[in-house]
Amino acid sequence: MNLIVLTPIAAVAALLFAWLQAKKVLRESEGTELMAKLAASIRSGANAYLKRQYTGVAKFFAVVFVIMMGLVFMKQMDIFVPFAFITGGFFSALSGFIGMKIATASNARTANAASHSLNKGLKVAFSAGSVMGFTVVGLGLVDMSIWFYFLKWYYRALPLAEQASKIASLMVTFGMGASMMALFARVGGGIFTKAADVGADLVGKVEAGIPEDDPRNPAVIADNVGDNVGDVAGMGADLYESYAGARLSACALAVSAGFGFEGMAVPMALSAIGIFASIIGTFFVKTNEDASQKNLLSTLRKGTYVSSAIVAIASYFLIRYAFNGENMGLFVAIIVGLLAGNLIGYFTEYYTSDTYKPTRNLASSSETGAATIIISGLSLGMYSTALPVIIVGVAVIVSYLVSGGSADFSHGLFGIGLSAVGMLSTLGITLATDAYGPVADNAGGIAEMSHMPEEVRNRTDALDSLGNTTAATGKGFAIGSAALTALALVAAYVDQCKAINPGLELNLSVMNPPVMVGVFIGAVLPFVFAAMTMDSVGKSAQSIVTEVRRQFKEIKGIMEGTGEPDYKSCVDLCTKSAQQEILAPSLMAIIVPVIVGLILGVNGVTGMLMGATVSGFILAVMMSNAGGAWDNAKKYIESGAFNGKGSDNHKAAVVGDTVGDPFKDTSGPSINILIKLLSTVSIAFASLIVNFSLNIHF
Repeated sequence: MNLIVLTPIAAVAALLFAWLQAKKVLRESEGTELMAKLAASIRSGANAYLKRQYTGVAKFFAVVFVIMMGLVFMKQMDIFVPFAFITGGFFSALSGFIGMKIATASNARTANAASHSLNKGLKVAFSAGSVMGFTVVGLGLVDMSIWFYFLKWYYRALPLAEQASKIASLMVTFGMGASMMALFARVGGGIFTKAADVGADLVGKVEAGIPEDDPRNPAVIADNVGDNVGDVAGMGADLYESYAGARLSACALAVSAGFGFEGMAVPMALSAIGIFASIIGTFFVKTNEDASQKNLLSTLRKGTYVSSAIVAIASYFLIRYAFNGENMGLFVAIIVGLLAGNLIGYFTEYYTSDTYKPTRNLASSSETGAATIIISGLSLGMYSTALPVIIVGVAVIVSYLVSGGSADFSHGLFGIGLSAVGMLSTLGITLATDAYGPVADNAGGIAEMSHMPEEVRNRTDALDSLGNTTAATGKGFAIGSAALTALALVAAYVDQCKAINPGLELNLSVMNPPVMVGVFIGAVLPFVFAAMTMDSVGKSAQSIVTEVRRQFKEIKGIMEGTGEPDYKSCVDLCTKSAQQEILAPSLMAIIVPVIVGLILGVNGVTGMLMGATVSGFILAVMMSNAGGAWDNAKKYIESGAFNGKGSDNHKAAVVGDTVGDPFKDTSGPSINILIKLLSTVSIAFASLIVNFSLNIHF
């Protein structure tokens, strides 16, 4: 309990630090009256979207809550699970909302700060990203602390071992609300932002030949709004859910391994240590005025590496204290998770940054047109899957073995779960470097629309290009952590089913037909999900293309700059499209695990979860990296390479970037939520599956 008390203390520290960072950002000036007006338009559009989304999500949550309460009365679910489902969704939504509010308040301030120096622009954007990062980890630990201490009080009459078992088995079911909210936020935000982006690019840049973020483009405000609702609110909810899932599954696996409260305390305390380490790491983020892209990347990397080093050192003493000098292999598992996270981030950067050979080669393929740049981008994305798979594979094996898995299977599983917590322990600063990207992107748009001097635009372009890379790195990190977390959740699901029915006979051999069929079903789910979300972006983008063409044709003086486009209509179209298209993929993630469970039983569900984890991880990496590389190849050409802006090379790169937009910002990063949501739904409905499946014997 001495270690567990660190959790609420760290939660308060994270939220206090986020508040101080927000105050620091809000002290900066928004610049000219025009800059303030543009920022207000983006804020208004983002607020309108989130209001509509949260209203729809609230209705969906209400329906699921009623279904869960029905299962409670049927004695197929514990009374606390439906309420934890609501709190998980609420805190996930709140973290995204707070991050979006500060992001839309800091875009003009970043542009104005960049008019003074590159370092000042970086500082403002990074401080805004820090608000997002530390809000997510702070609220994540608040939710966990409230439920832990409440359940500890509620079950106080039980012996300690039974208390730990009851609390752990309950809390592992609590991730469903956060996962569901994350899926709505990520998919809805992704459809919105990419419909606006694709529509703006196809008509504005390709057909009309006007620059990116040109105020004459009717979809330009919707595009800037999308950066916030997709890459800030969506990413915040996404990583909140990863953060929760990793901790909760590790706690459950600790109890299954026989470590009781001592084991539960380790992932909770490790998360707390990570918060303090991340706060220290933020003070190392600063740069010089003449910094290159490589220097800027090194600057942000330095903060992450310092935080990781602090966690590595502190975790040694944590394990030593928690287990009285025994089980030190768990310390190695934490280090493995930290290293895996940083390596996945580095190799994602290698494949997506124009500093390195892969993206530069991709840009050179524009010499022969759009078709070859698309082929090369797909090839790059596929190549980029190999190293993350190897890294995660090595992390799983090493974590399992050093934790004593060869002697005790459950100890090895706890090591894998703890490795996932280690990977996410520095989430505060990792997410800050990610959320920084959309702020810098918006700042560049405002600098362009408000006709700021060329040197300012050059600085915001440098920050924006860096943001593309950090966003890709953040997605790689999120996907890598999702793979480890999903593996831990599958193990937690099997343990949950055994706890419900101790006499349950499992045959998880891949030659068992229900397992084999489950693997096939699970493997295809990410592809179907990606197809649904890609199709949604295509449909929504078509409506934006039609609207932008209409305005260019009907509103006189747009191209001359004397007529004002109707920005609001494009924002409204994106909002309506996103909300209409979000329901089907979200329902699939809830319905399929229950149907598979009722027909194929626990064996079939376990196979489905493994199949979805493997194929989903690889597909998500491929789509995110291909999309990020296409984007930065376009940016590289715009910087003057291969004949620069307006050339045939540039037009080909714009087409590649347009294809890559839904890859990297809608489908790819949403898949990592899907694979965890499938697990959390299965865990929440485990009792129903165990007690009512057809139990077909083969």
